[in-house]
Amino acid sequence: MTEKIDPDSHEIRISHPDKVLFPDDRITKGDLVDYYRRIADTMIPYVKDRPMSLQRFPNGIGKEGFFQKEASEYFPEWIHRATLELEKGRIQHQVLCNDAETLVYLANQDCITLHVFLSRADKIHNPDRMIFDLDPGDHDFDKVKFAANLLREKLADIEMTAFLMTTGSRGLHVVVPLDRSADFETVRAFAHDLASGLVKSSPGQLTIETYKEKRQGRLFLDYLRNSYGQTAVAPYSVRAISGAPVATPIYWEELESLETSQKYNIKNVFGRLEEKGDPWKDMMKYAVSIEQSIRGVFTFDASQM
Repeated sequence: MTEKIDPDSHEIRISHPDKVLFPDDRITKGDLVDYYRRIADTMIPYVKDRPMSLQRFPNGIGKEGFFQKEASEYFPEWIHRATLELEKGRIQHQVLCNDAETLVYLANQDCITLHVFLSRADKIHNPDRMIFDLDPGDHDFDKVKFAANLLREKLADIEMTAFLMTTGSRGLHVVVPLDRSADFETVRAFAHDLASGLVKSSPGQLTIETYKEKRQGRLFLDYLRNSYGQTAVAPYSVRAISGAPVATPIYWEELESLETSQKYNIKNVFGRLEEKGDPWKDMMKYAVSIEQSIRGVFTFDASQM
C-alpha cells in the first residue's frame, strides 16, 4: 500500500496498514493514515512551522507508547526540521509538519498524537497562542464548562477573543491568538495573573495548585503550557484513547450542550466539519498584544476579578 497525496508529492509506502492500533475499536494504522490524509487541508495551518513532539504507539494503544522530540535520522530529507537551542548549548532538531505528505508519513510511523509549540520556528521565543488547559482531574465535565465560560468572560473584559477546543481527553483548551510581540516569559506572567484572579473569584471551584493532592476536587486552571519548549495537543490530532477521539475546535454556543471532550472522533469529525465548518479558520484576525494589555491599553487588574 502506498500513498501519494498529489502528482508532485513524494510516494510513501504504508507498512502494515492492517495493524490494529485501537484494539477495542479495530481501528488500524491504515485507518489512521486515511484520517490524517483527509484532515490535512484543515489541520496543516494549525501545525505548520511549529516544532512538533510525536506520541508514537508502534504496538497500538494497548501497549506503552513513547514521546519523541528529536527527529529520527532516518526521516526523509524532504521533511522540514527546526533547529532549537536547549540548555547548556545543546541542539535539538524537531519535525515541522508543513504539508500533507509529512502528516501521512508520521501516521505511518505509528504517530497517533501530535503536540506542537505555541510559537512558530521563525520567531521561536514569541508565542502566537496563549493557552489555558482546563483539567478537571476527574470526569466531572461541568467543572470544565464552568471554568471555560468564566475564562471567556474575563478575557472579553480585557478585549481578548477566546477560542475553544475539546482536547479529546477530559478537558478543554481556551486559546487566545497573540501578535507575537511578547516573549514567553511575558505571556506566562500574564497568564498566571489572569488565572490567579479567576481562582480568587471562585476559590471553591478553581485552583492553580500544581500538586494534585492539594487540589481537593477543584479544577486545575493550567497556565503553565505558556512556556518555551512546552507543547499542546494539535487541533484535529487523534488521541491515544479508545474510540480514537479527536481534539476538535468548537464554537462557544456548542458548549452548553457538550457533555464530553471526546464527542468527536476520526469517524464523525468530517461530518461536523461539513456541517459547521472550522471555528478557528479566522483566528489570527483577532490576535492581540499582551504588552499593550500590561501597559494599560486594555483594563487588566487581577485583584479586582
